Amino acid sequence: MSSLNSTVSTNSTFVRPQFFYINGFSNIPHVKFYFIFLCFVYTVTVIANSFIMFIIFIDQNLHTPKYLAVFNLAVVDMGGSTALIPKMIETFLFNSQFITYEACLASMFFVHFFNFMQSLTLVALAYDRFVAICFPLNYHSIITNGKMVLVLVIIWIMTAGLVLTAVGLVTRLSFCKSIVINSYFCDHGPVYQLACNSNSLNHIYAQFCISIVLFIPLILIALSYMCIVFALLKIASGEERLRATKTCTSHLILVAVFYLPICGTYLAVILSAIHPDARILNTSLSSTIPPMLNPIIYTLKTEEILEAFKRLYHRNKLSAAF
Repeated sequence: MSSLNSTVSTNSTFVRPQFFYINGFSNIPHVKFYFIFLCFVYTVTVIANSFIMFIIFIDQNLHTPKYLAVFNLAVVDMGGSTALIPKMIETFLFNSQFITYEACLASMFFVHFFNFMQSLTLVALAYDRFVAICFPLNYHSIITNGKMVLVLVIIWIMTAGLVLTAVGLVTRLSFCKSIVINSYFCDHGPVYQLACNSNSLNHIYAQFCISIVLFIPLILIALSYMCIVFALLKIASGEERLRATKTCTSHLILVAVFYLPICGTYLAVILSAIHPDARILNTSLSSTIPPMLNPIIYTLKTEEILEAFKRLYHRNKLSAAF
């Protein structure tokens, strides 16, 4: 598989393969059951996120900064799952593991783009909760719909720029040896590690991106919740404290669901020699499960969403009666 069918540029030392071979789940037994599970995950993800977007779109009471960010998260979750799961199923369930060079770069862009967007959208939601609890009297002047839209647009542009640069840096690499990608998609790290020429710039930039979209957001979220805890301790009424805490519950669960598996995998790689199959399985689950759980958590744990659903249900019931 390491033999190369490639297009060679005028510079004979630069080799750009026509195809890559995605090796990801090849060595995992009974893996077809996992892909059947992924079909279920994708179906639930699409239905649940479509439901959240529909409810927020039609209910005027949810046209607030917080739910603009939740709507954005639902869009991102749908996009991320659509960029990853159908291609994974096609690749491994139907033995279509060769992917063209151009398609590989496109897949790399969209999968990483939506993963990065999930992380940064969680920061926007943390900022919303921070202002709502720490500065409740000034909330509506500090965070407006227009300002939240601006924040989300900046996140989209910044994320696109980060990922486009990462993908662009891959095009300067020569692949004269193996074309086998030891991952479940065209993952940035496993791809640039195949290069024959120096990939140090790619490695440095990858670490920079990880800091920007993983560690810094996690630190910002942690700091925001430290401030929230101090603000809650100042609230005299236990009932009001509990009500304020409940508004953060769904976001905290989302943060745990998204960041803990990723951080756990990174720590396992650093502290011990994690088996490649275990790494691939862990990272694939951490990429596919949060987009399915996010809308379910927001539906079950957020009173505003439940109330909006009840209003919609009663409205349709009355319409059907007449």
